[in-house]
Amino acid sequence: MSFSLPPKVTPRAFERLAEISAAPKALRVAVEGGGCSGFQYEITLDEPVDGDLVLEGSGQKVVVDEVSLPFLENAVIDFTDELIGARFTVDNPNASSSCGCGVSFSM
Repeated sequence: MSFSLPPKVTPRAFERLAEISAAPKALRVAVEGGGCSGFQYEITLDEPVDGDLVLEGSGQKVVVDEVSLPFLENAVIDFTDELIGARFTVDNPNASSSCGCGVSFSM
């Protein structure tokens, strides 16, 4: 799987991260094996490390590790606040299907 287009982060996601983040933490978005569809997103507050792609906005950072980058090519990282709850989400054009909760997907 080749990597060419980095994921994007919406201004709303950066703004929410600014509200909750304790410096120097960044929002880490990773893809791991598992979940009901084969892969799952792991979204945590973490420190950037060498090799991470660092996306910056509103004084905040979102990081993606090298292994996860191909899975997140051209994805959009956002924050939603809906009746069912508030959370960071990933709109991934590479996913062929996803589960109802939006946390796991297949390619």
